[in-house]
Amino acid sequence: MSDTHAQQYVFDVVVVGSGAGGLLAACRAADRGLSVIVIEKTAQYGGTSAVSGGGIWVPCNHHIAELGATDTRAAARRYLDACVGGATPSDKLDAYLDRAPEMLRYLESKTPVRYQALPKYADYFQKLPDAMPGYRALDPLPFDGARLGDEFERLRAPSPGTLIGGRVAVTSKEAHTLFSRGPGYMKLALAQFGRYWLDWRMRRRSARDRRLTLGNALIGGLRRALMDRNVPLWLDTPMRDLLDVDGRVSGVRADRAGQPVTLVARRGVILAAGGFERNQPMRERYLPQPSAAQWSATPPANTGDAIAEGERLGGALALMEHVWGAPTIRVAGEEKQRALFVERNLPGCVIVNGLGKRFVNEAAPYSEFVPAMYRDHARTGASVPAWMVFDARFRRKYPCGPIMPASMMPDARIPDAFRDVLVKADTIDALAARIGVDAAGLHGTLRDVARYAATGIDEAFGKGDNLFDTYYGDPQVKPNPCLAPLDEAPFYAVRIDAGDIGTKGGLVTDAHARVLRGDGTPIDGLYAIGNTSASMMGASYPGAGSTLGPAMTFGFVAADHLAAQSADGAGAHARPTTTELDGVRS
Repeated sequence: MSDTHAQQYVFDVVVVGSGAGGLLAACRAADRGLSVIVIEKTAQYGGTSAVSGGGIWVPCNHHIAELGATDTRAAARRYLDACVGGATPSDKLDAYLDRAPEMLRYLESKTPVRYQALPKYADYFQKLPDAMPGYRALDPLPFDGARLGDEFERLRAPSPGTLIGGRVAVTSKEAHTLFSRGPGYMKLALAQFGRYWLDWRMRRRSARDRRLTLGNALIGGLRRALMDRNVPLWLDTPMRDLLDVDGRVSGVRADRAGQPVTLVARRGVILAAGGFERNQPMRERYLPQPSAAQWSATPPANTGDAIAEGERLGGALALMEHVWGAPTIRVAGEEKQRALFVERNLPGCVIVNGLGKRFVNEAAPYSEFVPAMYRDHARTGASVPAWMVFDARFRRKYPCGPIMPASMMPDARIPDAFRDVLVKADTIDALAARIGVDAAGLHGTLRDVARYAATGIDEAFGKGDNLFDTYYGDPQVKPNPCLAPLDEAPFYAVRIDAGDIGTKGGLVTDAHARVLRGDGTPIDGLYAIGNTSASMMGASYPGAGSTLGPAMTFGFVAADHLAAQSADGAGAHARPTTTELDGVRS
C-alpha cells in the first residue's frame, strides 16, 4: 500500500492516542531528548482517561509515608499475586511495583499534575493477604482549566455522572462526603455550586466548570505539560496502519483532516488508543453474550483499531474475553451510558434479576459486579439486564444516576431527559409488573433484606462487611451503613446493563511495554500500553486506579526504553522534517 503524495513528517517517537498513558509517554520521551508527536482520531483529546475518575493505584507511593502510614514492596507483591493469580509474568509485576512510584514522583515534579493518597479508599479485595485499608489509591487534585487557553475547549468533557447537577466538578474525596452524607456535606455542596456560578468570567465563555477534577484534572495537567514542551498533538488524525519495514515498525500512516500523512518513527511507535468496547463485531467475537456496545460508559471512538493493527503485524492477543466491568444505566440522548459506582453501596436498595432475587453483593467492586451478572445469567437467563430497586426513603436521601435526591429534585421536577431512567409504582406488586420481575421473588428478597438490616449482617452476600463496601455507605445508618429496609412507598426501579469502562484484552506486551509475537519475541519498534495492551492485572482489579496506574507507568517505561535505543538514520535529536513521501511500503 502506498500514498505517493502523502506528506511525510519524521519524529523519534509517534504516540497513537491521547489518553493519560499516551500523554505521559510523550512527556517523558520529550524529557529524555526525543522528538515526539501524539495523534488522536477524534476532535477532542483525553480519551477514556478524561471521562474517568483519574485515580491511580500505586503501592508504596511517597504520599503514604507523608500521611504516617506504611506500605512495603513485599506486602504489595503478595497482594498483587493474590489478585492476579499467575496471569502475568513475574518480571512485569516487578516492573510495575518498581516503576510506578518512580512514575508518580516524575509526574508530580515535572508536570502540573498533583495527586493525594486516599487513606480510607480501601483495596478492593480486603480478604486477600496484605490488602490495605487505603493509601494505595490516589486521587488527582483539581487543575485550573484556564491554564489551557483555547485547548480547554478541546479537552473531552467529563462524564455528566461525575458532576453535581451535571455541571459542577468535585474530587473523589468530595464525592465521598456528598454521597455518604458525611459531616458538612450540605455546606460543601452549596460552596461548590456557589463557586461555579460566581465564576462569571468563565460562565460568559462556557458552561463547563474550569475547576477540573478527576480524569479531566489529570488530562488537563498533562496537556499543559506537553504545551510547555511544544510537543505537537494532532486531533482528527486517525491511524490507518503501521509502517512495517523488514519486520520493524517504523512509523504510522494516518489521515489528518482528511488528507493522508505519514509519520516516520525513528525509534518506535507507542499504541495508546484504548480498547475495543465500542466495536460490536469484536464484542460478539470475544465477550460473553449478550453484549452491546451501547452499554459502555466510554467514548464511542474506542473501536479497537490499534489492537487489530498490532495483530495484523503478528502481535499476540490475550484476555480478550474480559472487560473492566461496571453496571451502567442509559440516559436518553447521551453518547455513552453512566456507570453506577457509588449508589449501590448505599442502604435501602437491592439489585435483583428477573426472578426478583439478589445475585451479588450490591456494593461489590464494579469490576466484580458484571461478571456476577453473567454468572447468574448463565444459570437463570434473567440477570442481563438486572434491576436496582429502592423505596421512597432512599429516593428522598440519595442520588441515583442523573437523578438527584428527591429533597433536591422531587419527582415532579425531574427533567424530561431523565424521566425514562426511573420506573415508579405505588406498590411492590405494581413495580414488579412494570419491570417484568417476579413479584413473589421480589417480596421474598425484601423480607430478607429487612431482616439483614435489623441485625446488620447480610447473610446472603455480606454487603457492608468490609471497608470497601462501607466507604460509600451512610454512616448515619446503623448497625450497617449499607443496609436498610425497603418499606416506604412509592417504590422505584432502574434498569442495570452489563456495561464497562473499557475492555481488558489486547496486545501481549513485556516488561518494557514491547508488543510480543505468539512465540514471545518482541516486534521491533512497537509498544502498547493501556487498554490497547492485555492488562497486567489479568482478570482482576486490585484497587481504584488499576487501569490508569499501569497505563501511565508502562507509558513511562516505554519512553525510557525508546530513549535507550540507538537512533536509526537521522539521529535522536534531529528536528522533525517535512518531505514528500516516495515509495515507502508496508
